[in-house]
Amino acid sequence: MSLFSSIKRDIKAAFDHDPAAVNILEILLAYPGFHARQFHRLNHRLYHWHIPLLPRVLSHINRFMTGIEIHPGATIGEGFFIDHGMGVVIGETAEIGDNVTIYQGVTLGGTSLQKKKRHPTLGNNVVVGTGSQLIGDITIGDNTKIGAGSVVVNSAPANATVVGVPGRVVSIRNPDTDTTEHLPDPVGERLDELEKRVSELEKHLVKAKGSRK
Repeated sequence: MSLFSSIKRDIKAAFDHDPAAVNILEILLAYPGFHARQFHRLNHRLYHWHIPLLPRVLSHINRFMTGIEIHPGATIGEGFFIDHGMGVVIGETAEIGDNVTIYQGVTLGGTSLQKKKRHPTLGNNVVVGTGSQLIGDITIGDNTKIGAGSVVVNSAPANATVVGVPGRVVSIRNPDTDTTEHLPDPVGERLDELEKRVSELEKHLVKAKGSRK
């Protein structure tokens, strides 16, 4: 895809994912996620040309101007959209597929200090909710949605919904039948059991107090 076509797809992604988008001029002038993406195009090219220092300096300027930090080494697909974007951090070895949407406060971070793949890989059509933290060399499958505030440290399959701390798969959609399978939530079930047990103990306690009067 040519550079012009790729930028046009970024503009289309803004219209597709943000109902507040009014016109192209507004996106070009007032969308920090769009600006950060275009900065990264240049930085990524310089990074792969092995030009020292300059890509990181430009990346720092990008963060200062947009509030979004994208390492020059990160690989980003077509139709990428960052909504609002303040506080987004994307690490060096992160790989992002096509038509991915990321909201503000998201981190694609690493845990290893070794020079190897240490940041997440996102498939196509992934949506990452506000404030989510995806950590380590994990893979998020195509069409998966990450709920706001989730902390994801394990890979997730395609067509899944992931929520919680730590993030867990709560449902998987079958794209062929457009049906959703809701998976058991052992943590939630255990909390329900504890709540019932506490309620029973409170009732016994009330009866015990009544018998003493």
